[in-house]
Amino acid sequence: MKSRVVERFKFEAAHAVIIDGKPEEIHGHTFRLEVTVEGPLRNGYVIDFLQLRAIVEEVIKKLDHRNLNAIFENPTTENVALWIASEVEKKLPEGVKLYRLVLWEGDENGVEFEF
Repeated sequence: MKSRVVERFKFEAAHAVIIDGKPEEIHGHTFRLEVTVEGPLRNGYVIDFLQLRAIVEEVIKKLDHRNLNAIFENPTTENVALWIASEVEKKLPEGVKLYRLVLWEGDENGVEFEF
């Protein structure tokens, strides 16, 4: 049996994605993030919700209310999501792995990665 835990988050940020070598106009979004981790049940849980929440919040606080162009060469939603995934993976306890990450740019556009 596989066990997974899911947490959802929001943060605000601005960016100007570079398309065909030219940056768009800078604009902002409410980004919505969903993080799913997987692992064995130990003492009845995979990871404490509060522990996972603290891990992810520590990562996204570096993005919240920021201009993402100051952090990423090209702040596409895909690049931001992969960076978040990498940072979260580094902080997960042994035996717990990142399973899925979804990052929505506003209400209608999003990316999804499964690991």
